[in-house]
Amino acid sequence: MDYPLFIDGADVAGASRQVVELPYDGSEVARVDQATAVQVDLAVAAAKRAAAVMREMSLDERSTILRKAYTLLLEQREEMAMAVSSECGKPIKEARLEVDRSALTLLYSAEEAHRLCGEVVPMDASPFGKGRMAMTVREPLGVIVAITPFNFPLNLAMHKIGPAIAGGNAVVHKPASTTPVSGLKMARIFEQAGLPKGALNVIPGPGGVIGDLLVLHKDVAMLTFTGSAEVGVRMRNLAGMKRVTLELGNNSAVIIEPDANMAEAVGRCVAGSFAHSGQVCISVQRIFVHEAIRSEFLERMVEGARKLKIGHPFDADTDISSLITVKEAERIEALVSGAVGAGAKLLTGGNRSRATLEPAILTDVPLGDALFCREAFGPVVGVNSYSDLDAAIDNVNASDYGLQAGIYTNNLEKAFRAARMVHVGGFMINEVPQWRVDQMPYGGVKLSGTGREGPKYAMEEMTEPKLICWKV
Repeated sequence: MDYPLFIDGADVAGASRQVVELPYDGSEVARVDQATAVQVDLAVAAAKRAAAVMREMSLDERSTILRKAYTLLLEQREEMAMAVSSECGKPIKEARLEVDRSALTLLYSAEEAHRLCGEVVPMDASPFGKGRMAMTVREPLGVIVAITPFNFPLNLAMHKIGPAIAGGNAVVHKPASTTPVSGLKMARIFEQAGLPKGALNVIPGPGGVIGDLLVLHKDVAMLTFTGSAEVGVRMRNLAGMKRVTLELGNNSAVIIEPDANMAEAVGRCVAGSFAHSGQVCISVQRIFVHEAIRSEFLERMVEGARKLKIGHPFDADTDISSLITVKEAERIEALVSGAVGAGAKLLTGGNRSRATLEPAILTDVPLGDALFCREAFGPVVGVNSYSDLDAAIDNVNASDYGLQAGIYTNNLEKAFRAARMVHVGGFMINEVPQWRVDQMPYGGVKLSGTGREGPKYAMEEMTEPKLICWKV
């Protein structure tokens, strides 16, 4: 199927067309037009016009549109799940879950639209403020550029578009080059929901060509980006005075104490390490297990990984399908080989067939190895042992990233000591750091980014307070 660009409520032809492939076997999924500088200007101009319309809409009008989009998305659940599964190779059961979460993200955005408010400021708390009253109101920023990744092509887009609309902004969405289909289909759903034309424009294209143009455009007020740290830091440096929210990944760590519920910890670590072939920003990449339970934990972890079914993403029973490209699978294969060459032991997995890689578990990984120092973004996890909790916490913190981390223990003192000491944006107790629900504040520190997602928190980023003061 052919997909043109979506600008100002209409189909617009691009200068060229790219084939979108199913990562598992390379079969053609769609042909998608690609934007150039001309379409960037058209999309931003349309969004600028629509931003004036969105600004004047009531909170209830914005909420109503988002609720309609929520309903329409659920009505098209299977079609949208197939689109997600086809373009990013995600197992269909995970793709259906992504659609459900995307709908909830829209519903939460609709609810938060009704809660957008300022506050009364007690001016007479100052001796110079007597006889004056003041309040703040929150106003939309205007045109927001949303640049989204391939791994959750629908839900991560909704985490940017939903709150932007709730806050009265207009959006130019640039989806990942490999996964533009669900974003283009979602634009039609918003159109059916009554979103004013130009309030959402979708322009697929190579990031190196149109990404900088969007970031530098004089009529763009804010950039919200999810992707690699290297690209995110570059965009922030280019953005100047624009508002910027960045979610840049992680190498999530979890600590397993001797008193942990072993069965639960293992089961969740298997799921948290290998869901969507590890292509999740908060995928478990580093596990620190107490030496007293090391052998049992590793035995159970290997057993759990080997039970995962590898297969075609459309099969209902598939747990593991493929990475997004063959090149990415080769990169993870090399990462595993490099760790083994540095002294780590490969306990299971690591074999590659085209873009599919068997879930790999390594142990005794050198702390300076790339597997522990950089984001893998693949189906690989390193398990090391420790004897002292504070040392394990230090190892968790010995990372340039800080998105989410976790601990399994029934000792509240240890749990909250770790929560206080680990430097991350979100810390999970008796849960893996890969856990997320869509209304919670989500974001990181260090190279994991800046700002927070989650509809309420994203709306705060996408609006600004204005003080109104009067003399009585």
